[in-house]
Amino acid sequence: MYTIAALYHFARFDDPVRMKPPLLKFCLEHQITGTLLLAREGINGTIAGPSQTAVDTVLTYLRALPGCSGLEHKISHAEKPPFGKMKVKIKREIVTMGQPDVDPTTSVGNYVDPADWNDLITRDDVAVIDTRNDYEVAIGTFDGAIDPQTASFGEFPAWWEANKDRFHNKKIAMFCTGGIRCEKSTNYLLGQGVEDVFHLKGGILKYLEEVPAAQSTWTGSCFVFDNRVSVEHGLKPGPHLLCHGCRRPILPSDTERAGYEAGVSCHHCVNETAEDDKNRFRERQKQMVLAKRRKW
Repeated sequence: MYTIAALYHFARFDDPVRMKPPLLKFCLEHQITGTLLLAREGINGTIAGPSQTAVDTVLTYLRALPGCSGLEHKISHAEKPPFGKMKVKIKREIVTMGQPDVDPTTSVGNYVDPADWNDLITRDDVAVIDTRNDYEVAIGTFDGAIDPQTASFGEFPAWWEANKDRFHNKKIAMFCTGGIRCEKSTNYLLGQGVEDVFHLKGGILKYLEEVPAAQSTWTGSCFVFDNRVSVEHGLKPGPHLLCHGCRRPILPSDTERAGYEAGVSCHHCVNETAEDDKNRFRERQKQMVLAKRRKW
């Protein structure tokens, strides 16, 4: 079994570029794969290792970074390698919202433990907002949650500005996959003058880990950014595959639909990409198949 750790932490990094080489080297030395994003505002990512010990060693390294002693993580497991290689990337933001005044290190909403989430979101004076992208919401969300239908997190501020009057005299409860988007979205709403803002501590992943299916208000699967594609209650792998043309989740039955071509397109994106792009995807798929054959 592979151990997977989803993690993030907002901290002030003076020079993330200098942090990248030793971090990448350390991860490779411990056979860690996955992706870590570094920015001046902190770190975000998901890593996997062949043992709990290897992952714990890297988590200890990360907590020794400036301001990261409080870094939290969520552990899950998979039978197959969830990532092909290790990448450390330098970004402007560890989760892109495009709001320079947003700073989760100064203030965020009220954290709500998974055990208390159901009671909050079923109250009449609470509006529940899913802060994830539209393709994530499409495969699963909480009962009664509002879907902003945003294609990217950077669209959330504009959506709020256009819809804020809908939530007059309402408390706002927000959630996302692991919690990082809510750190920013709750700080943003506080800056917009919203007083009662709540968010699910640990995100959907923590909820699915701790809340039994029989007591859950979650319906469907949760999209994750690794080769598992989706997870369900107990963080068991979900049924979804990934279209490598558009990176959207699809079901196995969708591979029988018109427009599907392995590694190239699915019914969602077949009409969204030019033929030159499809030919490039076909060549990529061909090289992936050849690489797998060489391993065998």
